[in-house]
Amino acid sequence: MIERYSRHAMERVWSDENKFDRWLDVEIAACEAWAELGVIPRKVIPKIKMARVDLKRMEEILQETHHDMTAFLGAVSESLDSESRFIHLGMTSSDVMDTALSLQLVEAAELIDEDIKKLIAVLVEKALEYKYTPMAGRTHGVHAEPISFGLKLALWVEEMNRGRRRFHEGWREISVGKISGVVGTYATLSPELEEKVCARLKLAPAPVSNQVLQRDRHAQFLTSLAIVASSLEKFATEIRGLQRTEVREVEEPFSAGQTGSSAMPHKRNPELCERICGLARLVRGYALTAMENVALWHERDISHSSAERIILPDACLVIDYILDIFTTIMDGLLVYPDRMKKNMDITKGLLFSQRVLLALIDKGMDRQQAYRLVQRNAMKAWRGNRRFLNLLIADPEVVAVLPAAELEPLFDYQYYLRYVDDIFGRLGITEAQWKDKTGKTEPGTLAPRAI
Repeated sequence: MIERYSRHAMERVWSDENKFDRWLDVEIAACEAWAELGVIPRKVIPKIKMARVDLKRMEEILQETHHDMTAFLGAVSESLDSESRFIHLGMTSSDVMDTALSLQLVEAAELIDEDIKKLIAVLVEKALEYKYTPMAGRTHGVHAEPISFGLKLALWVEEMNRGRRRFHEGWREISVGKISGVVGTYATLSPELEEKVCARLKLAPAPVSNQVLQRDRHAQFLTSLAIVASSLEKFATEIRGLQRTEVREVEEPFSAGQTGSSAMPHKRNPELCERICGLARLVRGYALTAMENVALWHERDISHSSAERIILPDACLVIDYILDIFTTIMDGLLVYPDRMKKNMDITKGLLFSQRVLLALIDKGMDRQQAYRLVQRNAMKAWRGNRRFLNLLIADPEVVAVLPAAELEPLFDYQYYLRYVDDIFGRLGITEAQWKDKTGKTEPGTLAPRAI
């Protein structure tokens, strides 16, 4: 079974301690770059690298300055001696804050990527397990033709692969820094300094910036998360539908001692899937806010800042959480193949109507006439309790063209699974290719890109 979710790793990324540590990383990297360029003495770097920020002291200064960067710089300076004059040399607040935010987003992205890989691995495992398990395909909530449960899950695998590719693109877009000064002209800095700082931080320098990194980058990142969340909602909604009492083909895990209702002891509700559906709506809302943050006045305002303090940590926390929940659901999913077969038989063979239609056409019958004959008998099956095959055999117009001996073989569930292997092959889902259930081996998917 998948380990229970622990929020602590993602919470650490978005903690105040980690945020200000990343601010300090940027400041120290800038000092190192200045020293390499000969602007400040190299001998001060070891002492500067020992700088620390006292969060309690920073809070005290903040009460006076009402500016978090000046409070931060004040607290850091108190941990140094005369070397403190080199901290923040030529820089503006956003040089530090935006670049450090990128570092946090990269940390969060690494955790999210691992979540996605784990889910894909579990989906693949289940898709292979139920590759040939027939069930009713449904359109508009009504039986259509048979599919396999494994094929349904293979579709989810490919959707998550697409989600991961989009996520990698968003990850790449926020893996940038800017050390370009108050309006992006490098008037008190230099492009060379920026390149050296970003190289130390394993970020790419933004090709051009103003006072901030442009927020279309962050909007793309959050939009990629919103699409992943939407896919999870889609999958969870399907499980909810299949768990309905009248269907009951699958159920999310239900542990010993768990209760579904305070009043009705029999209840086994899909509450985890419902939780995913609710939280997915939050992530889409965060993405919309991120898009509204793109438009800022002139070279910068801070209308985006307050919103980002909520949407960026929360979106990462929520997606991390619901990915883990859905992985746990799929890992422990209860699947009932006998119920799937029983449900397919509810309509007494109507799932085979198209095969009969095409067989009549192959015999030379006009399509409209064939459709009329098949539908006439199908409607009788809907209204009564007779099997579709028996009705067809009793219809003189049908058997005149298609005798019973040729009708009966058409009613074969396995006929609809004959290309399942081909579809799985297209996706690269084979036993040999997916031996590593941790998600580290991924043939058939896009290889992880350099971020």
